[in-house]
Amino acid sequence: MKITFLGTGTSHGVPVIGCACATCRSKNKKNKRNRASVYIFTEGRGILIDMTAEFRLRSLEYGIEKIDAVLFTHAHADHTAGVDDIRRYNELQGKPIPFYGTKDTLAELKKRFGYIFSKTQEGGGKPKIKLNRVIPEKPFVAAGLKIIPIPVLHGTLPILGYRIKNFAYITDVSAIPKKTFEVLRKLEVLVIDALRHNPHPTHFSLTEALAAAKKIGAKKTYFTHISHAFEHTSINETLDHNVKLAFDGQVIKIK
Repeated sequence: MKITFLGTGTSHGVPVIGCACATCRSKNKKNKRNRASVYIFTEGRGILIDMTAEFRLRSLEYGIEKIDAVLFTHAHADHTAGVDDIRRYNELQGKPIPFYGTKDTLAELKKRFGYIFSKTQEGGGKPKIKLNRVIPEKPFVAAGLKIIPIPVLHGTLPILGYRIKNFAYITDVSAIPKKTFEVLRKLEVLVIDALRHNPHPTHFSLTEALAAAKKIGAKKTYFTHISHAFEHTSINETLDHNVKLAFDGQVIKIK
């Protein structure tokens, strides 16, 4: 399994517009963070988790030529703004692309991208997608692979993480229900939200993310959805060898 981080930043990205902090001014490419998303390639199949505003640019940069399924964690704009760019994959693959999300997420996609689902002028084409409802905790098959939807909380909003084989991806999380920890046993790699040092109402702080990572006990943990409060190198120097900040373009391979 090959996992590529297409983005590791917050909804603002890094650098933040109008900010002159050291991280935003940094020349270190690992401090340049697009909105959080990953692309997973395994057994000849490509799965995307979330579609950010930078999706087209990241697809070109990282050579993504195949998408067999798109999994949505939730419907916030920084996780869905790239939906229209699925059109090119319709052309390449000659078929609709299946999208997966909760009932609320799919309803929001239909509202936000209403032109996809109504009879309007086509112009350069409209995305061809098939919506598939996901029920939290209930495993489903996408792109021929077993996917486990992981219920977590983003503030008061119930959202999803996903487990595929021995990999789990959990972004935008502020609390993990006790029952969810059972789904996260025996992971090779965990990717989880770590926004900043200070507490936040809808995201894990670094301290909270470290505590969750310790409890889950994956062999390797990577933090994502990182704000400009964290300078990549200096923060990583404070972390254990098996827990690190991820960075845009990073590739992880799992046997």
